[in-house]
Amino acid sequence: MITVEDALASILAKIKFKGIERVSLEQALGRILAEDVVSGRNNPPLDNSAMDGYALIAEDVKSAGPDNSVRLKMADSIAAGYESDRTLQRGEAFRIMTGAPVPQGADCVIMQEDTEKDGDDILCLDRAEVGENIRLAGEDVKVGETVMEKGIQLLPSHIGMLAVIGRSSIAVAQKPTVAVLSTGDEIVDLDGDATGPRIYNSNGYMLSAQIKAAGADPVYLGIAQDTEEDLMKHFEWALNCDVLVSSGGVSVGDYDLVKASLDKLGNEMSFWKVAMKPGKPLAFGRIGPRPVFGLPGNPVSSFVSFEQFVRPALRKMMGANQLGLKQVQARLTETITKRTKRVHFMSAELVSDNGEYSVSPARVQGSGVLKSAMNANGLLVFPLDREEIKSGEIVSVQMLEA
Repeated sequence: MITVEDALASILAKIKFKGIERVSLEQALGRILAEDVVSGRNNPPLDNSAMDGYALIAEDVKSAGPDNSVRLKMADSIAAGYESDRTLQRGEAFRIMTGAPVPQGADCVIMQEDTEKDGDDILCLDRAEVGENIRLAGEDVKVGETVMEKGIQLLPSHIGMLAVIGRSSIAVAQKPTVAVLSTGDEIVDLDGDATGPRIYNSNGYMLSAQIKAAGADPVYLGIAQDTEEDLMKHFEWALNCDVLVSSGGVSVGDYDLVKASLDKLGNEMSFWKVAMKPGKPLAFGRIGPRPVFGLPGNPVSSFVSFEQFVRPALRKMMGANQLGLKQVQARLTETITKRTKRVHFMSAELVSDNGEYSVSPARVQGSGVLKSAMNANGLLVFPLDREEIKSGEIVSVQMLEA
């Protein structure tokens, strides 16, 4: 068996960047950025008011207080989106709205709540410091500043920033298309007859969802029966995609059937066993430039194998900075043991307390116990060379995305 580390290195060495395309801002959410983004403008573009209130000169109100109001003449009014063509003078105040540019001559803004109107004048009931309630030009973003680096996955906040600096389109990585195929005579689709020993095709839908979460586009091919003819037909369909991910048919008993079908299509097999649990029977090869992943049929094995190997491969194809799941260190809440010389990935609950993590493994672990994986927010990594980890020790935990 190949180790997890060697398997991942072997896979990534064969993965190539797919390419770049330009999309509108409306289409950019979740895409991997393929260019550094440099701002061509300041945000805000001008010094502006952070409050509804009055722009004035701090020196004019240095003695103001609730019992010692200072009278100023209201000489102008400025709404957001407009500028005053006047320069504020000593003894004057300009009415100003949130976001409106601070006029020439003013050095602070006093909140409306600290004033009273008296005819054409205002009474200031509190002092103000120079710069108070003023947002400076470029306070958020400056001209020439790199606001995003290529390789990040665009979140809603990134979309907002791109709009702030006036970008209507952006260069992103092309999304690979991923053929998703389930194999097995016992599997039926969701509208099929699942009586007796038959089961629904959970892997096909779960893997499709994982592919989407990784940023790629799944192409669901349905179910191939355990015949070489049907497998060949489905694998030929899969050749229209950039990547093939199948589940089932890679254990010792039935692997030869899948292998024979893939071999006829020119598959170059790299390995088919990995020293991990769940997920030991995992095949990886290539048909031409096309990566081929044969994942185990048990749902938790399929889920874990995807996160360890397929996700990083897809993310590399898209030039992402973060390939695999984010990993943190956490304090184990109970002693755990194992006997196999394999890495165990255990469904677990990860809890954060003031920046410190603790982790508790799920009570029931098993390659077919999908409910434990569903309720987990982390995968506890039990190293290959350890047989026991005591309560209180620090362990690595992969964070499962929400």
